[in-house]
Amino acid sequence: MDKTNPCVPDSQEFQRVATQVSVVSIVGNLLLTAFKFIAGFLAHSMAMVSDAVHSASDVFSSIIVIIGIRISVREADQSHPYGHERFESVTAILLSFVLAIAGGSIGLEAVRSIMDGTYRTMAAPGMLALIAAVVSIIVKEAMFWYTRFHAKRIDSSALMAEAWHHRSDALSSIGALIGIGGARLGWPVLEPIASLLICLMILKVAVTIFKDAIDRMVDHACDPEIEKNLRELAERQEGVEGIDMLHTRMFGNQIYVDLEIAVDGNLSMTEAHSIAERVHNAVEEEFPHVKHIMVHVNPAGETPEKP
Repeated sequence: MDKTNPCVPDSQEFQRVATQVSVVSIVGNLLLTAFKFIAGFLAHSMAMVSDAVHSASDVFSSIIVIIGIRISVREADQSHPYGHERFESVTAILLSFVLAIAGGSIGLEAVRSIMDGTYRTMAAPGMLALIAAVVSIIVKEAMFWYTRFHAKRIDSSALMAEAWHHRSDALSSIGALIGIGGARLGWPVLEPIASLLICLMILKVAVTIFKDAIDRMVDHACDPEIEKNLRELAERQEGVEGIDMLHTRMFGNQIYVDLEIAVDGNLSMTEAHSIAERVHNAVEEEFPHVKHIMVHVNPAGETPEKP
C-alpha cells in the first residue's frame, strides 16, 4: 500500500508565511542600512559604515529565501515526481555560505587591523554611531526572534537559516558597539578583538545550518526518537504482529517512510489490506510531516527477503 499524506502543511500557507517574513526582512534591512550609512558618515565611524554594508548584503539573502521557497512549494511533476522540497535545502546551503563569507570577512578585517595597527590611527567616532549600533542590535535581535518563530511554525530550514543570519548581524553590531565604545574611551583595539570572537560565532552557525541542510539533501534518516515512536504506533494497531522493517528518509522538511508489517498469514488479501490501511491512517494522523508512506504486508513468522 503506497499513499501520500494529505495532512502535510498547506504549500500555499507555507509560501505565504515564508514570503511575508522575507519581505519584512528586506524592508527592515533597507531601512537599517540607510540609517547606519547616515550615522556612520556623520559620526565618522568606519565600523558603522562596514556594518551598513553588511546589512545591505542581507537583502540579497532574503531574496534568495523567497526564490527558494517559491520553487520548493511547486507541485510534483513528471521531472520531479517526489516534489521540489529539496530546493529549500539548497537555499539553506546558499545562506550558510553567505553567513560563512560574512563571518570570514569580519575576521579577516579584524586580523588585518590588529596586524598592521590601523586601529591606532582611527578617529574617535561620534555618539550617533553608538546610538546606531544599539538600534541595530535591538532591531536585528527582534527580527531574529520573529523569523525564528515563523521558521519553527512552518518547519522551514531556509527561514531558520535566515533567522540565524539576523542573529549574526546582531552579533556584528555588538562588535561595532564595543569597537565604537572602546574607541571613544581610548581603547580602539577592542573593536578588532570583538570582531574576531563574533567571526567564530558566525562561522559556527554557518556550519550548523550547512550540516542540517546536507542531511535533508542526502536521504538522511529522521530523528531516532521519531522512528521509535513510528514503530511503537504501528505495533499498537490491531492485527499487527510485528515490524519487519522500518526505513525513513528526510526529503526537505518532509519525511518518507517505508514500513513492512507482519500479520497473520491465514488472513485474506482484503483483511491484510485493511490492517495496512489502519497503520497508514494512524501514522499520517499522528505524524503530519510524513508526506509519503508505503506499508508492505508480510506473513508473520516468515523472514522477509532483504533488498
